[in-house]
Amino acid sequence: MDNLIKEKSNLMKAGLVFVVILSAYFTVKALAEIKSYGRTSSLEISTITLSGHGEVIAVPDIATISFTISKVAKTAKEAQEAVAQVEQKALEFLRGNGVEDKDIKTENASVYPKYEWKRTPCPLSSSGTEMMIFPPCISDGKNVLLGYEANESITMKVRKVDDAGEIMQGLGAVGVSNLNGPNFAIDNEDGLKMEARKKAIEDARGKAKILAKDLGVRLGKIVSFSENGYDPYPVMYGKAMMAEDAASLPPAPELPKGENTISSDVSITYEIR
Repeated sequence: MDNLIKEKSNLMKAGLVFVVILSAYFTVKALAEIKSYGRTSSLEISTITLSGHGEVIAVPDIATISFTISKVAKTAKEAQEAVAQVEQKALEFLRGNGVEDKDIKTENASVYPKYEWKRTPCPLSSSGTEMMIFPPCISDGKNVLLGYEANESITMKVRKVDDAGEIMQGLGAVGVSNLNGPNFAIDNEDGLKMEARKKAIEDARGKAKILAKDLGVRLGKIVSFSENGYDPYPVMYGKAMMAEDAASLPPAPELPKGENTISSDVSITYEIR
């Protein structure tokens, strides 16, 4: 009898312990869910996103010109020497017209053999026509080396942009193979890019203030910012000139350089309260 009472007492104690542990488990779980809900709700903020555009217009301060020197000779050495002679004349002319060595760059130099396919004729009869033989004559041939062609391509920056037309004519006169340009551009765009971005941000901020006033809310901190890359584009360029025409032209006219536009587009997201 005493043993039975003792077992019942132990079972009751064990059950009480289980109930206490189970209650503690659910209490901890409930507190965790409450905290999680609090964190989630704190992230759910109201925002508005506005875009802004800014641009800066500037007059180009450099003109890029490129040309090629091409010569053919019996040997590779002779072809390269012929190119070097024209190159020396071109460089002397450029330096004499204020183009610095740092603004002259060789883009490519090459020399390669030139071949021509020579057909081997079939035997001729006494009358000068091909002989009718069996089996029929099959004409053969081979590549014959004619010589070597050397090429050199050079690109330069002309900082006195008003002299671009005169420089192109002078280069044509010294015997370069062809001329391309001038392409008018802005040498250092970093400052203009920053100015365009600043204008774009001010544009977006102004729109955000107006919208916030209309909605009856206040702007908070910036949540996110993005910018679409800078996009410099020309409004006007001078026309290209070919070397064979440059030498025969009258005194070079001033080439219109127009204006270049550097733009920035931004998107700003504000927290509203």
